[in-house]
Amino acid sequence: MSYQSGIPRDANQLAQAISSNIQKITHQTSEIQRIINQLGTPQDTTELRQKLQQKQQNVSHLAKETDRYMKEFGSLPVTSEQRQRKIQKDRLLNDFSNALAAFQKIQRQAAQKEKEFVARVRANSRISGGLPDDGFKGESSSPFESGGQPQAQVQDDVITEEDLMLIKERETSIRQLESDIMDINEIFKDLGIMIHEQGETIDSIEANVENADVHVQTATQQLARAAEYQRKSRKKICVIIVVLTIVAVIIGVIIWVSVKK
Repeated sequence: MSYQSGIPRDANQLAQAISSNIQKITHQTSEIQRIINQLGTPQDTTELRQKLQQKQQNVSHLAKETDRYMKEFGSLPVTSEQRQRKIQKDRLLNDFSNALAAFQKIQRQAAQKEKEFVARVRANSRISGGLPDDGFKGESSSPFESGGQPQAQVQDDVITEEDLMLIKERETSIRQLESDIMDINEIFKDLGIMIHEQGETIDSIEANVENADVHVQTATQQLARAAEYQRKSRKKICVIIVVLTIVAVIIGVIIWVSVKK
């Protein structure tokens, strides 16, 4: 197997690698969807979220790798099998686009769920509308501040350390999801360019084939005309030979008669 930076160079090997990656993306996307459906339920655990992030990163890696494979597939030298390769590439592009669209859709769902979770935590901590400028004063204030309110009442108005950690983790996750979504958008742009370039390449090949066909037809016509000319020329020569032979015979007869007299 021939490689360049880990990328197969053979068209069949590339097509197999692309198809395999698309299947992996589709399978892992289904698994991610099941995990996302468990977010916000009693099954929502730290381990579950770590598993979700790992699968999301795996799919993102597969998507980028497949994008590189598709570019390599499109840059292979033109051969007599270009028409068949175009059909194959169109199918792979379509399958890859559908797999990416499904993955991006659940990425958006995951980001939306994370945002809803952060909003819920903020609301429960009574900071959804924003705390005063000294928002976290409860952590260092006296139990009898704010008009002598009891400590329990003050704690109800401040965000806890645990909530802060949860919000930080989810906001980090949201940023990563948004970054992954942007990466997928870039891959979609690459696919659009590849589809456009493929169309131009095939149009050029078809034009060359049509031109070649025209040239072949012209040459065939010229050869046919030349053969016709040659046939007519041979016919004329035969007629001339026959005529000359007849004339020669007549002259010979005349001479023989004259001599005999």
